[in-house]
Amino acid sequence: MALAIAASERVRGTTSPNPPVGCVILDADGVLVGEGATKPPGGPHAEVVALAQAGERARGGTAFVTLEPCAHHGRTPPCTRALLDAGVARVVHAVADPNPKAAGGADVLRAAGVRVESGVLADDVERGPLRAWLHFARTGRPHVTWKYAASLDGRVAAADGTSRWISSEESRAEVHDFRTKVDAIMVGTGTVRADDPRLTARVPRRGQDVVRQPLRVVVGTSDLPPGARVLDDEAETLHLRTHDADVVLGALAARGVVDVLLEGGPTLAGAFAGARRIDRVLAYLAPKFLGAGPSALADAGVSTVTGAVALVVEQVSMCGPDVRISAVPAR
Repeated sequence: MALAIAASERVRGTTSPNPPVGCVILDADGVLVGEGATKPPGGPHAEVVALAQAGERARGGTAFVTLEPCAHHGRTPPCTRALLDAGVARVVHAVADPNPKAAGGADVLRAAGVRVESGVLADDVERGPLRAWLHFARTGRPHVTWKYAASLDGRVAAADGTSRWISSEESRAEVHDFRTKVDAIMVGTGTVRADDPRLTARVPRRGQDVVRQPLRVVVGTSDLPPGARVLDDEAETLHLRTHDADVVLGALAARGVVDVLLEGGPTLAGAFAGARRIDRVLAYLAPKFLGAGPSALADAGVSTVTGAVALVVEQVSMCGPDVRISAVPAR
């Protein structure tokens, strides 16, 4: 299953609005004979890719899949049919499919005599490559990761407004890699005016010759400055003239956007935090003090300590000299 998760991670960001699923096939003797991941929309699913690699050696073997095999006919035939036709004797999946149109694959396989097991490394899948898609399938809203870089005293810029570079070169490189794996990058009009960002990824993903560019989303009612770099032709840009987080996410969901990276300034981050529409926080804290300047988060509708937005820290690690913290809202 760990190999299936790794295969899933390699295609994250390329399959939306479909899930980035990974699959590994073992033959009847437990030897790995096939490995695959979901292709872009319209292409085969992970099980079909892995089965094609395994060929006849899949018969009597085991399939490890990060998501319950689908039982419906969408752009492609059901994966349950492919597994049955291949003669797979056992299927192990990490997470049940929450999409009612595709769910039920485990029952179909059991009814056909296939041994089915579930829940293997489920937490790793839920917090890994399927995190955003599972959220989208369960809520109908894109998953929002708020990423910010700040000094150790929580400042995202100095008193004179300068912010380059608070975080390290290693952190910036990691963020550019992260950008290639999301569907959209979002900022407010204030950030466009102040920093004139490109909002593009500049580091090719491993195994790719070109950089995959996500949709650039600018939120706010004011016009964008003529000549702003976010208006160049490096990637598509969507300007949403609203301050309402749910309106923004509704518009993105209608476009099939599943995974959003919120890189806006304190005002936009505060608006999404106040609306409880931040699903993950990814903070890079640099070992330096500024003592003045804007903090990472503006007004989020919290007036007392008891009203604080509680978070659960998933991971604390190092990225170069910076401390990287991943946290999610407490449920």
